[in-house]
Amino acid sequence: MARIIGGIGTSHVPTIGVAFDRNKRDDPDWAPLFRQYEPLVAWLAQHRPDVMVYFYNDHATTFFFDLYPTFALGVSAEFPTADEGLGPRKVPDITGHPGLARHLAECLVNDEFDLTIFQDLPLDHGCNSPMTMLWPQAVKDGKWPAALVPFAINVLQHPVPTPTRCYKLGKAVRRAIESYPEDLKVVVAGTGGLSHQMNGERAGYNDTDWDERFLDLIHREPRQLTGMTLAEYARLGGTEGAEEIMWLAMRGALSDKVKKLHSAYYLAMTTTMAVALFEEPGVSQTQEEAV
Repeated sequence: MARIIGGIGTSHVPTIGVAFDRNKRDDPDWAPLFRQYEPLVAWLAQHRPDVMVYFYNDHATTFFFDLYPTFALGVSAEFPTADEGLGPRKVPDITGHPGLARHLAECLVNDEFDLTIFQDLPLDHGCNSPMTMLWPQAVKDGKWPAALVPFAINVLQHPVPTPTRCYKLGKAVRRAIESYPEDLKVVVAGTGGLSHQMNGERAGYNDTDWDERFLDLIHREPRQLTGMTLAEYARLGGTEGAEEIMWLAMRGALSDKVKKLHSAYYLAMTTTMAVALFEEPGVSQTQEEAV
C-alpha cells in the first residue's frame, strides 16, 4: 500500500530558480537560501520517495483567467517546463505518475471534490522553481529521482477556495493515497508565500512576525489556521499571502503526530522565502531497520 512519509512546505519565488540556474550558491546574497534547503536535500536523498504530490498554483501561464480552475490535477506521464517569457528553464521534463494520479482523481471526485483533470500541459515556476533546490543533482542526471503528481490550486482569481476547504482537500488526498494498492513512498508538498504583496498601496509588504507564527502554527495548530478568513491572510501576510492555503493542503495530508524536522525563512527581497520539513512517525526508524 502507498504511504505518506513526510511533507514539505516551500516558497516558489521565480528568482529561486534563477539563482540556481546562475549558480549563485556561494553568492553572499543567496547562500543563506541555499543553506536552508540543505536539510531537505539530505532527507530526500536518504528516504528516496517514489512520488511527490505537489500542491502549487499556476501563474496564468498554463491556465488563464478566461478558464481558471479551482482545483486541477495533472494525470499524464510527463509534463514539459513552461516558457514564462524568457524561454523554458534547462531542467528535465517532469515525470508524472499516471496510476496514482488517476486513482487520486477517482477517489477525490467520490469524496465530493470537483476537479479539473489535465494532461501534457506545461508547469511553470510554481512547480519547477523549488524542485531544483530539493533535487539539485537532477539537472546533471537529466531526470528527476521521483515522479510528480501536480495539483494546482487557484489563489489568483476570486472566488478562491477557503483555508478549511484546502485543509479538507489534504485530508482527502491522504485517504486516497493510503488506499492505493502499489507500495509507494509518497511525499506531499505545498508551495507559495510566505508574506508578500506585489501591488497596491502596500506593495513590497512583509511581516516577519506573522511568518514565524505561521511556521509554528502549520506544525502545531493547523486547525487554527483553517479558522482564519482569506481577508485575514491578506491583512497579515499581504494580498499574495493567500498562497499559504496550499501549505494547508499539504498539512492536511499529514498526521496529527507529524514531526517538524526543519524550518527556516530568508527575506532578502519582496517575498519571504521559507521552507519546512515534516516527517511522519516511524519513518526514520523504518529506514534504519531497512539498512
